[in-house]
Amino acid sequence: MLSSVSRSLLWRGLLALAVGVIAIAWPGVTIGAVVIIFAIGAFTSGIWQAGSAFSQDRVGPVLGHLLLAVLDGAAGIVALAWPGITAYALTIWIGAWAVVTGAWELAMVFGSGEAAGRRALFGISGLISIALGVVLFARPDVGAVSLVEVFGIFSFAAGISSLVLAGEARHTGSQIESLRSAA
Repeated sequence: MLSSVSRSLLWRGLLALAVGVIAIAWPGVTIGAVVIIFAIGAFTSGIWQAGSAFSQDRVGPVLGHLLLAVLDGAAGIVALAWPGITAYALTIWIGAWAVVTGAWELAMVFGSGEAAGRRALFGISGLISIALGVVLFARPDVGAVSLVEVFGIFSFAAGISSLVLAGEARHTGSQIESLRSAA
């Protein structure tokens, strides 16, 4: 069993390392890939919405699902036709998410019953999230590249971690097998 876990962690680690290197070395390619994945998601959602439209028994839901299918298809087409604008929009969306998350975390600072250390952690995390959102709003072009670089570094670190865990799982499996054979 540990040998399959070890192999799985090994392949996962190698894939994460490759993704990390690609993201760091070619951030433009990575941003393009994210836009394409977004377009694929939009088209998939459009197909799902169209399918849902024809499973309804009333006109209102049918028209609603068809409208969503058309909007999803249009979003996919726009993403492929104008990938630069789509990357900006996705970066601004992430910035909005960061500001909302940060505001929520700052609100949790004033929550009753939380320990002072936890409230401080919420406050610091909230301020960092809001700062990230502001930076992404101010410079979405640089923000998109920065997000890809951070993603690449994270993937690279996760890959190294998986490779270390794969080695440990393999070593543990070897120890277990030697104990079994000795008994």
